[in-house]
Amino acid sequence: MAHEWWRDAVVYEVYVRSFADSDGDGVGDLEGVRQHLPHLVSLGVDALWLTPFYPSPMADHGYDVADYCDVEPVFGDLAGFDRLLGDAHAAGLKVIVDVVPNHTSSAHRWFQEALAGDPAARARYVFREGVDGGPPNNWPSVFGGPAWTQLPSGEWYLHLFDAGQPDLDWTNGDVHEEFLRILRFWLDRGVDGFRIDVAHALHKNMSLDDAADVESAHLTRGVVWDRDEVLDVYEAWRALLDGYDGDRMLVGEVFLFDVPRISEYVSDARLHQAFNFTVMKTEWGAAGLRETVEAALEHFHPGTWVLSNHDLVRHVTRYGGGSLGRRRGLAVTGFLLGLPGSPYLYQGEELGLDEAVVPEAQRQDPMWHRSGGALPTRDGCRTPMPWSACGPGLGFTTGESWLPFGTDAAALAVDVQEGDPASTLSTYRRLLASRRALLASGLPDEVALLPTAPDVLAYRRGGLLVVLNTATEAVQVEVDATGVVEATAAGAVLSDGVVTVPAATTVWLRSG
Repeated sequence: MAHEWWRDAVVYEVYVRSFADSDGDGVGDLEGVRQHLPHLVSLGVDALWLTPFYPSPMADHGYDVADYCDVEPVFGDLAGFDRLLGDAHAAGLKVIVDVVPNHTSSAHRWFQEALAGDPAARARYVFREGVDGGPPNNWPSVFGGPAWTQLPSGEWYLHLFDAGQPDLDWTNGDVHEEFLRILRFWLDRGVDGFRIDVAHALHKNMSLDDAADVESAHLTRGVVWDRDEVLDVYEAWRALLDGYDGDRMLVGEVFLFDVPRISEYVSDARLHQAFNFTVMKTEWGAAGLRETVEAALEHFHPGTWVLSNHDLVRHVTRYGGGSLGRRRGLAVTGFLLGLPGSPYLYQGEELGLDEAVVPEAQRQDPMWHRSGGALPTRDGCRTPMPWSACGPGLGFTTGESWLPFGTDAAALAVDVQEGDPASTLSTYRRLLASRRALLASGLPDEVALLPTAPDVLAYRRGGLLVVLNTATEAVQVEVDATGVVEATAAGAVLSDGVVTVPAATTVWLRSG
């Protein structure tokens, strides 16, 4: 690419536990990822993002890190990571790894030293005395219940997620220096970038004032987190990455819904990208999608497009489930893939997987357990990838998988879809191949949203015209176009300056 690779890269999220198991223990691993790199190449993505694979007690399935510079044995070892990285690079794929700077595991050496009374270690976390026999304030944990756990000494420690994930105090200089060391460790091994977990969370409101509205505390700027001091952290990280060759990048999970605020995290001196979760929150329909896209195009340069990930209900289910959800999901994906910026795909969405229903006895999500079932479980979007329709492990494992498969898994397995040119997998491959060809031809970043009927959304981007029909019936749209490039469903026809767009379908056309 003539400019930085990350500006329009298609990034594929690999939830390592559920992608491919190479040793039969029922849990995905790095070697399984390496063995299935040809799937990512044939799909047509540019990069893969690996969820945490570091040593961890797995209180939150790896987002509780005990050692940031090693590999959890269930996932492999550092030599195995190096083989995966080398093979990915040889295949033309960039590799992004997760970094979790808001909290460590309670098993991390620092926290264990803090519990043993080491003053320097204690200063790296947030320990406080309680108030009136209770916790220091009324802050809630994202996973339910209070954000504080009391120690036998009577003191409390802050954890805005699970009790096994104590929050770091980012006003402490040791914390800054340690994470610069961690970034250097992986950069020196050759990784291409970092996805930053809860990137807005690092600096807290250290006055520890009670939240006036507990329900909105996590989404209101500055009440708990999302403080301007965190931007200084990313300026230091950006300066570090800019000293390496190869256009290394940072993408932040800024899990907020204020688009102008999210965009403040992104600049030439801060993060390269931030996830825009307003896309995920947008319901099916032309009006809402138009509003979301307009805001993103105004505030993000370049933007990101996220429909699903390991924390979200799969978008096929959100769009109605089954064949209807798959058709709508393909239509929205096709619409977004034509826009400038980076699409982030989640493993299994190229198969059209629904959210799986995981029986209560098999659920493992700490958010569900800690809240007593009051919060939804994320297990349903984390079930294993079905690689083949045969066998109890569906090609994912030769053992018993750590989570059960969804009921649609066998019918939507990779080997089933590969032979069907109309399958979801085949459609993803065609769309991504056409997108790559269009970008290679010099597609500009400028987008013009066009006036349309209420159920239709259209834009022009250079010589590409994209039309989405969200109605329940086919529509006919007058267009200045010379041919159909791609369609997410059969039945798109261009004749005499009019394109027929089937229901719940996106069509790409060569613009006249």
